[in-house]
Amino acid sequence: MVTILRFFKKNDGVTVPMKEAHRTSLLVLKLQKVLNQMKLLYFIVLFQSLIFNQTYKFGEPSIDGIGKFYFQREISKVMGHQGINWLERNSRESAEDPNKVVNNLDVVLTDVVADFGSGSGYFTRKIAPLCSLVYAVDIQEEMHAVNKSLLLKNNIDNVELIIGGHKTTNLPLGKIDILLMVDVYHELEFPYEIMTDIYSKLKTRGRLVLVEYREEDEELMIKPLHKMSEQQITLEIEIAGFSLEKNLDILPTQHMLFFKK
Repeated sequence: MVTILRFFKKNDGVTVPMKEAHRTSLLVLKLQKVLNQMKLLYFIVLFQSLIFNQTYKFGEPSIDGIGKFYFQREISKVMGHQGINWLERNSRESAEDPNKVVNNLDVVLTDVVADFGSGSGYFTRKIAPLCSLVYAVDIQEEMHAVNKSLLLKNNIDNVELIIGGHKTTNLPLGKIDILLMVDVYHELEFPYEIMTDIYSKLKTRGRLVLVEYREEDEELMIKPLHKMSEQQITLEIEIAGFSLEKNLDILPTQHMLFFKK
């Protein structure tokens, strides 16, 4: 069998086999497609970078705020360790029904759970007996001192205390099954950085659970900056890559939102 090659003449007078020209043309098209994709990716990254660099705004602080705004929400001051009595108050059980929070986490014994913004360890002590390990993360060493004391008092030994940073959780990479954040998110000075860090620390099927006082409840006697709407929470968390799974409307005064990667 004889293969016949057809030739065509280019403008410069050089003849090239038709098959070779066809292969060259396909290669050029593929390279052009790759270049276009790279350009698109570059502009997407650049656009996102510009958005996030401009997300934080600064203005006159309110009484309970720091004068820093994220998607038009003023970030609240952090509650200091002087507020431990508020965290450990006896009325918390009846006012907030925290056991419903724990029961609806669906924790199993093999889970690794992060109690982010753990404070005095109120939720740490409730969750620890249900799982293999709890990482209690807080930015204040004074909070950890109280947490450690109460853990010893209750003979709980499967908790690791971690000092968090302003922009990082300091949690191990890809090890967390559930991360719980109760009345903490509104105080994060760098919410985008913390949430993207949390995203990387959760396992592929890991869950993020946020509990925040309902801004929608105008009669709720909580400082305005300590309350958030479902819409505002979802907007800010999904920017970091999460997607809202559900909002359990089961608590007396708080949202309980579940997010997945």
